[in-house]
Amino acid sequence: MNTFRKGLQDGVPIGLGYLSVSLTFGIMAVSNGFTVWQAVLISMFNLTSAGQFAGITVMAGAGSLIEMALTQFVINLRYALMSLSLTQKVDESFKIPQRLFFGTFHTDEIYAVAVGQKEKFGVKYFAGLTVAPYIGWTLGTLIGAVLGAVLPTMIANALSVALYGMFIAIVIPEMKKSLHMTIIVLLAVSMKFTFSYVPFLKNHVSEGFAIIICAVTASLVGALCFPLKEEDGMSAKKEAGV
Repeated sequence: MNTFRKGLQDGVPIGLGYLSVSLTFGIMAVSNGFTVWQAVLISMFNLTSAGQFAGITVMAGAGSLIEMALTQFVINLRYALMSLSLTQKVDESFKIPQRLFFGTFHTDEIYAVAVGQKEKFGVKYFAGLTVAPYIGWTLGTLIGAVLGAVLPTMIANALSVALYGMFIAIVIPEMKKSLHMTIIVLLAVSMKFTFSYVPFLKNHVSEGFAIIICAVTASLVGALCFPLKEEDGMSAKKEAGV
């Protein structure tokens, strides 16, 4: 179980999935004025899909460093909670240096596979688990960026629509499971429409801050109006392996 080869095998399906999604990121980055190598370097040093898509939106709009920091903090805050859960699954080979280094490769899918292991795992397994996703994400970005630079604008824009399909595929199943989740998502969407089409807000609130306001407000309303019951919280902890 706790071998590099086993981790590598478990990471291959994630890597294949990342290859297609990051291709869309490469196309989108080039369409926003980034060079091919700028897009690739972003993926090499920032393995976070939603954070990267939001980040290039802020950069393309000449947003401030504070805006960028707040956007990334809000979008990636979930990783802090997931990391706390994952500490219950690692063995004694995970010292502080290893935890700091491999935290860079902590994604939703890698977390799901790692936390789902029946027994504790070590550095070798987790290192193997991260290889295919990292290569898939970087290689897909390179392919997408090259295609985005040579394909006609109409085709590149059509391919970039796949990004929205990916997000819909993630959100819709959760909305089907819970009416509360549906209300929260619709609230966030309606707020984003307001920021996009009301002239005053559109002209005075940047895209990055609009995302922050919508995400934080919808989450706060959900926490206040639909608090997680104690038994639900215990079930969630058990599923996470805490």
